[in-house]
Amino acid sequence: MTSTNPIKVYIPRDTTTLALGGEKVARLITEAAQAHQSANPEQQIEIVRNGSRGVFWLEPMVEVETAQGRVAYGPVNARDVESLVAAGLFSGEQSHELSLGQPEELPYLKKQQRLTFARAGITDPVSIADYEAHDGFKGLKKALAMSEQNIVDEVKASGLRGRGGAAFPTGIKWQTVLDCEGPQKYIVCNADEGDSGTFADRMVMEADPLMLVEGMTIAGLAVGADQGYIYLRQEYPVAHEILDEAITNAYEAGFLGENIQGSGKTFHLEVRLGAAAYICGEETSLLESLEGKRGMVRSKPPLPAIEGLFGKPTIVNNVLSLAAVPFILAEGGQAYADYGMGRSRGTLPFQLAGNINQGGLIELAFGTTLKQLLDDYAGGTVSGRPMKAIQVGGPLGAYMPESQWDTELDYEAFSAIGAVLGHGGIVVFDDTVDMSEQARFSMEFCVEESCGKCTPCRIGSTRGVEVIDKIRAGINPEANMELLGDLCDTMLDGSLCAMGGMTPFPVQSAVKHFPEAWEARTEKEESTGGQPA
Repeated sequence: MTSTNPIKVYIPRDTTTLALGGEKVARLITEAAQAHQSANPEQQIEIVRNGSRGVFWLEPMVEVETAQGRVAYGPVNARDVESLVAAGLFSGEQSHELSLGQPEELPYLKKQQRLTFARAGITDPVSIADYEAHDGFKGLKKALAMSEQNIVDEVKASGLRGRGGAAFPTGIKWQTVLDCEGPQKYIVCNADEGDSGTFADRMVMEADPLMLVEGMTIAGLAVGADQGYIYLRQEYPVAHEILDEAITNAYEAGFLGENIQGSGKTFHLEVRLGAAAYICGEETSLLESLEGKRGMVRSKPPLPAIEGLFGKPTIVNNVLSLAAVPFILAEGGQAYADYGMGRSRGTLPFQLAGNINQGGLIELAFGTTLKQLLDDYAGGTVSGRPMKAIQVGGPLGAYMPESQWDTELDYEAFSAIGAVLGHGGIVVFDDTVDMSEQARFSMEFCVEESCGKCTPCRIGSTRGVEVIDKIRAGINPEANMELLGDLCDTMLDGSLCAMGGMTPFPVQSAVKHFPEAWEARTEKEESTGGQPA
């Protein structure tokens, strides 16, 4: 007699898990499940390839559904599978040394405030039925019965701001596109996630892609756009595969295409691949690439909201911005705005990376401090040495010394100290880091990734590398430090976009907050008479 309730075993299929040997683990567990079923015909085992919960330091994390809820094991290597099965994996026994208990009770997850990532790691990412069973498409169904203006008003009420770095109010951008006349408008999702230490966009697309589909469809309904594009960097092949599968399933279920859920409304969606040029994370450069041109920054105005893709009004939002929309429409803008502080409403997924023991994703309301985040989640450095500098906001974010770690994680609070919150990426360095070398890296990064359209960025970064090299070599460091400051000011004030305009942030912070990295160069000049050593 066959059991009506099969045993469900969850094994992530996201990039991080696969990189850590997850596919071999999945194959071995599947083989063991087949052998178990042969020996116990009354027990059926279903293998579900879910997404990650973002507890990357425990991946591959295998979960089993039991009568008491799901239990987890991790990190599971291929060599562990045999002993796990012998210890009662398929019945959820918790005697094995890799047993973690209920994942929701893990300190790393228990204290989080997950709105956007509520389903991550829990559902089958491409299953329509699983998505709906966990409140999926609830927001879209409400939106289908609302007017365009009412949808936009709900987003305004939420206080949602762009999660890609600029933090522009999403509702205002949507209102601008709604107010534009014309038969053709577009929704473009910026999934060109290129910042150091960031993986939240990828997690959305690999763990809960239907949420992004839903958010973009709602955006289309809000402004009268019937076509959407997800601009995805080609370095994310797993995300591409999962997205395509999810979009196909959404079409088949009537959540995309003509006459969505019998509403008479239309929205089409497809994925387009970019070549992973960092500059294409800038919205106008992205649009140029999407049109089949070289990715170069456009002068603004006109704004993309007025003249965007193919010259038509276009919403360009980051993955995390669009992924927040289903919750806002489902629960109401005020429910989202109840989280956060000041003008920073809702939650932001913080991504911990670098020299730490417990890397992963943490979703919390704005307002916690960097120090609290590090103390509660990082688990110390891998090297065992003290932390020295934290870079927040990607490769163009400022390096923050310990004296600034009590700053609240808030757009305005960070701006006040010359830092950026950006996409929420946090990269940790211990006390062995050479901050003059990090400053050089920032300038060199701009050299490599600049589109070359404006002089301050193209030439300024090249000269910046040369000047820093002279300082590091002990050549007239005081004069060259002054020159470096002037160069940073020119790039900051004269660049067409944030590529050149933000490159000075890490350089200036490295000079200001870590003077010891540069003092050695001054001493070198004194000992050599100003000549190269």
